[in-house]
Amino acid sequence: MAERMLKFTQVPRAMPEKRPAKQRALDFDEIYSSFPADAARTQASRCSQCGVPFCQQGCPLSNNIPDWLRLAAEGRLEEAWRTSSATNNMPEICGRICPQDRLCEGICTIEQSGHGTVTIGSIEKYITDTAWENGWVTPIQPPRERKQSAGIIGAGPAGLAAAEQLRRKGYKVTVYDAYDRGGGLLVYGIPGFKLEKHVVERRIEHLQKSGVKFKFKTRIGEKLTLQKLRDTHDTVLIATGVYAAKDLKCPGSGAEGVYPALDYLTASNRKGLGDAVPAFDDGSLDASGKKVVVIGGGDTAMDCVRTAIRQGAKSVTCLYRRDRANMPGSQREVANAEEEGVVFEWLANPEAILDSKGKAKAVRAARMKLGEPDASGRQSPVKTGETFDVKADMVIKALGFDPEDLPALFDEPALAVNRWGAVKVDFKTMETSLPGVYAAGDIVRGASLVVWGIKDGRDAADAMHKAMKAAEAAAKVAAE
Repeated sequence: MAERMLKFTQVPRAMPEKRPAKQRALDFDEIYSSFPADAARTQASRCSQCGVPFCQQGCPLSNNIPDWLRLAAEGRLEEAWRTSSATNNMPEICGRICPQDRLCEGICTIEQSGHGTVTIGSIEKYITDTAWENGWVTPIQPPRERKQSAGIIGAGPAGLAAAEQLRRKGYKVTVYDAYDRGGGLLVYGIPGFKLEKHVVERRIEHLQKSGVKFKFKTRIGEKLTLQKLRDTHDTVLIATGVYAAKDLKCPGSGAEGVYPALDYLTASNRKGLGDAVPAFDDGSLDASGKKVVVIGGGDTAMDCVRTAIRQGAKSVTCLYRRDRANMPGSQREVANAEEEGVVFEWLANPEAILDSKGKAKAVRAARMKLGEPDASGRQSPVKTGETFDVKADMVIKALGFDPEDLPALFDEPALAVNRWGAVKVDFKTMETSLPGVYAAGDIVRGASLVVWGIKDGRDAADAMHKAMKAAEAAAKVAAE
């Protein structure tokens, strides 16, 4: 039976059940359960089916959200999944880790009317998990196999999305990655309590079964050069992501016990995957029993503070130089962190790392106030003259990421980059300064969201397809 829509005035907003903070802080399992079928249908039926769906406009992928909400409300889940996956290569991942409160749900019409947004992300996760459970996600079978091939550098969101799109067109696709697993930051950066690793592994296996080849532990620029890839493949995509940690510029930042966020998160995730991690096993990157201070206010900082809680830290404090309303991270993640025992020091900017015999013992921070807006539109933090100390055995720098020096790493000086080190592209085609070489994701736009990486990967794949199709047609003409 079809479910009537527009129930937002009768049915209150509800999220899937969330495990109690004390319980979930003991492990790295996801904190939300899945919606029961009836609850998913009921929550989907709250959608107002807007004539101009703001939720779709707020999604970088322009997902057809009202359409698959209606289908889910009517119990037509396979159709809902097909509609969802038509525009998104990883809906089960986006449903888990997208900051919906800043994107689709944040501009939901009924949210603006005071009735509470539709729980779009949780329904998206439910739809796709149901598709996997029922065997609806099957290996890709292109309508025809093409002779041309594409090489993709990087098995993160942008690279994986491009690989799937190109494989659907029938191209031979090989993905090269420096890590020993596919997924990039989905596996090594994002903790399991937000995204369990089997979800990513399942997606990689799907691509492998679809004919996409993966070559792990392959760092371009060493034995295999970018030029060699260009000679091997008809087109090449650079989707490496950005991994160079921004440094903390204050006295004492080189003290023992001060670590970049990605080093810390990678060690934790590798440990959870069963890998040998010497820097964790010797206690260096293990927060157990330590007073931990995390510096930063983005989603990576939230990942770090919540990981430290699960590792058994004695205390966890997050320092951020602006207030809560102006932080870049998800407000939902802040609320989860507070529930789990993290202390937030807002309007606090690190001045120095205090040490004892070279080992970090505290962070001295300046109290800030918000002044005039800067170029981004956010109010700039200004010092008040007051300082305070926070005791710390471990300090984690979660200040963001910069691109690595790809022209040097790839031994390809002709690869143009901008002043921040990101690869320059023609945004109409995603092509770089090197003919036939494209780029997508964080290496183009800077550290950003997974959903933007997927969008860029899809756009780059479209451009690569057009170029290879044109080359194929030109070759046929020349042969006649």
